[in-house]
Amino acid sequence: MKRLLRRSKRNNVNPSFDRSMETHALSKRMNNFQSVLSSRWQALSGRDQLALLILSTFLLLFVGGYGGYSIHQAANDSKSDYQEEVADYFWLRAQAGNIDSNAMQTSTSDGELPPANNVSTVLNSAGITNAQVVAAGDAVQLSFTHGSQAVVGTALGKLEQQGWQFTQLSMQQDPINKSIQVQATVAL
Repeated sequence: MKRLLRRSKRNNVNPSFDRSMETHALSKRMNNFQSVLSSRWQALSGRDQLALLILSTFLLLFVGGYGGYSIHQAANDSKSDYQEEVADYFWLRAQAGNIDSNAMQTSTSDGELPPANNVSTVLNSAGITNAQVVAAGDAVQLSFTHGSQAVVGTALGKLEQQGWQFTQLSMQQDPINKSIQVQATVAL
């Protein structure tokens, strides 16, 4: 313990000296490493040096090319996700004038669920979560994205079985992740 205290006192007295010693030791190691590499490089034949240069260049180009490609692909994915979110936002914003605030009440006079809640319940039972469902006058507008075409087809089929008719339907498939984006307006 006393040895550690003496060492810490000595380092506190002149910390710049300690840092310069570490820097000097590091540069000395780097110089030794460079001299070893240089001597080994000189020991190789000209043919081996050329092969090693070509292999190193190929490896550098391959790693750099793959890294650039993966960064480019990630940027494209991010851009398409952003554009999809912006499209959903503007679609919902355009539909804001059609919202009937009375249609979103918890129940109607005869005890049934309001139309928007009814559509939301059907979508949830079909396996579609996070659907945006909005009442628009006598109609209901819905928007969701799902990765399975079978689930989307089942959900739309259930809506038709319950008597909902599609007045507008837009379905787009994302070419990258194959998810299906649905925007629709349904009415009874």
